[in-house]
Amino acid sequence: MINQGEILQTIEMIDQQHLDVRTITMGISLRDCCDPDINKSCDKIYDKICRLAGDLVKTGKAIESEFGIPIVNKRVSVTPISLVAECCEADDYVPFALALDRAAQEVGVDFLGGYSALVHKGSTVGDDKLIRSIPQALAETKYVCSSVNIGTTRAGINMDAVKLMGQTVKKTAELTKDSGGMGCAKLVVFCNAVEDNPFMAGAFHGVGEPECAINVGVSGPGVVYHALKGARGKPLDEVAETIKRTAFRITRMGQLVAQEASLRLGVPFGVVDLSLAPTPAVGDSVADILEEMGLSS
Repeated sequence: MINQGEILQTIEMIDQQHLDVRTITMGISLRDCCDPDINKSCDKIYDKICRLAGDLVKTGKAIESEFGIPIVNKRVSVTPISLVAECCEADDYVPFALALDRAAQEVGVDFLGGYSALVHKGSTVGDDKLIRSIPQALAETKYVCSSVNIGTTRAGINMDAVKLMGQTVKKTAELTKDSGGMGCAKLVVFCNAVEDNPFMAGAFHGVGEPECAINVGVSGPGVVYHALKGARGKPLDEVAETIKRTAFRITRMGQLVAQEASLRLGVPFGVVDLSLAPTPAVGDSVADILEEMGLSS
């Protein structure tokens, strides 16, 4: 049972310690949108995203209003486009990015991730086409985010991909220089990318995921920092226990939001991801956490 003290603690975390649901991200499989004709494939992609994510933003706002929990972003992630586009006969994949951008604008989400390729052990023809198209795709779109996984602990690092992505980042910066290099802010180069990451710019809907899923990302560095202040001077095992208890409270709130969104949208609940990534807000810094644990600056 949730007692009054836990409710008051949650209110304090939201009101004073910068706790929020950073994102509700709907993951959508586009594997059934493959088509040799690029225009038909793009139409299938647009239609499917609009059909499944049409109520995502409205639902997120309703939950935010009813529960009093800030939900900062509503997002969509899709199957890595290199997998969807590979059967297409086109050499230029930018139309896929434009279709994704139109769909994101139509459903009203903040970002859409999945203009991606997985090349940690090597690249296919489709992977190479997608990577070459990334700079132009990010320059011509507003909502689309891109990512490339170039290594894993098990497979090692694909150094050819490292070189290619270095060139890609540079070209992306050049093509988006008028917007402060915004294209690079929407591009992630990964090692050990996970299939159900709700956070941008690296989110994509992996091949092991269901047809559609709701994943929630919770931001809590401010909450962890305030909890550690209460454990100042205590043994390391007590500090670790404090962090575990705090993480549990934070993720339970995220689970509540995820389950409610899942129920209302008729989509399976995927994961809750706790992020310690900082924000510009004072007191919402992971550096404060490290210093509170004893690390000298």
